[in-house]
Amino acid sequence: MEPINTNRVDLTLSGGEFFYLYGRKKRVAIATLGCRVNQYETEAMAEKFIEKEYELVNFEEYADVYVINTCTVTNMGDKKSRQMIHRAKRKNSSAVIAVVGCYSQIAPEKVSKIEGVDVVLGTKNKGDILYFVNKAFKDEKKIIKVNNVLKNKVFEDLNIREYQHRTRAFLKIQDGCNRFCSYCLIPFVRGPVCSKEPDKIIEEVKKLQANNFKEIILSGIHIASYGTDMSGNWNLINILEEIDEIKGIDRVRIGSIDPKFFTEDIINRVAKLTKLCPHFHLSLQSGCDSTLKRMNRKYTTAEYEKIVCKLRDSIKNVSITTDIIVGFPGETEEEFLKTCNFLHKIKLSKIHVFKYSRREGTKAANMEGQIEGKIKDERSNKIMKLNEVLENQFMNRFLGYNMDVLYEQKVSGDKVYYEGYTPNYIKVIAESTDGGNLEGRILNTNLKSVKEGYILGEITVKGGEIYGRLYFL
Repeated sequence: MEPINTNRVDLTLSGGEFFYLYGRKKRVAIATLGCRVNQYETEAMAEKFIEKEYELVNFEEYADVYVINTCTVTNMGDKKSRQMIHRAKRKNSSAVIAVVGCYSQIAPEKVSKIEGVDVVLGTKNKGDILYFVNKAFKDEKKIIKVNNVLKNKVFEDLNIREYQHRTRAFLKIQDGCNRFCSYCLIPFVRGPVCSKEPDKIIEEVKKLQANNFKEIILSGIHIASYGTDMSGNWNLINILEEIDEIKGIDRVRIGSIDPKFFTEDIINRVAKLTKLCPHFHLSLQSGCDSTLKRMNRKYTTAEYEKIVCKLRDSIKNVSITTDIIVGFPGETEEEFLKTCNFLHKIKLSKIHVFKYSRREGTKAANMEGQIEGKIKDERSNKIMKLNEVLENQFMNRFLGYNMDVLYEQKVSGDKVYYEGYTPNYIKVIAESTDGGNLEGRILNTNLKSVKEGYILGEITVKGGEIYGRLYFL
């Protein structure tokens, strides 16, 4: 292993010793790429550093330690990961740089050879990040700790005690995937399905409630598989019903979910939940059955449409969003048009479009009929234009409505504006007319006019209505 640059501050000192010697706290910056699971794991790693008296700073600032939590879903994810490593090196050439996550898992040796990288961890061992950072510093050697996740059967419980972001919290309840879609590396970098123990989920939800979080987002790599690796009768709907009984929790969301999760029985049970937000991200990927079959997706367009219709019939104001991959190997113009026509037909509220990214190690990488980049660009642009139309149509349906909005952050402007989301995940921006801080408050808001990607709202405070946690009479 090549030696690490030793021209750096002494990270082995205690917080007090470090401050006495250098006149400041140790600093750590963490960059997160990819999914909500990564966001949760980043939160856990940040807590480990803060417990040891590190100051958490923006990634663009000078830091003593940089952590890059990587993604490898697409080639662009790999590229962004490398860019963040180079950026950290430029900010402080003497910093300890740790690269963790999916890209590290799939290409540990490649990552380790990038200049400045000191620690390489895969998708496991993130809870031990501080130990490996300190070890790399003391031993002056690169550390590569990447396990064979395909043999993993244990959920890594990171036990977050204190979240840094105070509006809504991500709660990872599941890891791994057994689906093996033909284009996807995730089963190889995350391993098989592992589920968090139900009692630990409930305990963490109660902890979040005690810390005044308004919204909890349950996340997982394939969250619909929750409980399939456990004994007993636990599954996702059982967990949702348990959480629904916890007092003080205002909202619960679930991350991207396999449409086949929604059987008729499940939909009927979901419709009875009082806290689950009526927003479901049902991954479609293609509106053509032939393409879906090559992708190794486990449903047809007819099955998908039936699920969408049942959700709309059963749940008021439900929003259904999706992902689409364009330019999948063998996708003819006719197949692409079938996707466009299907999307026109079912009119989802938002479409996230991705250009197929060839990933070595997947079945799709070796398929015939690889699509050139120009065609992918054209198809992507067509879907994005369609999305604009459908998204505007969906938002226009709610103009004049009064809906509860969880305001998350202040936005720039001449006046004091805050942005937030309705239960069905419409982005709303509204003025704080008295100049007060709206962050973390759920406020009844009149939806006035559709703008580019959001609705301009007007906060309404009526007698007896909840304003944050206070009642105004």
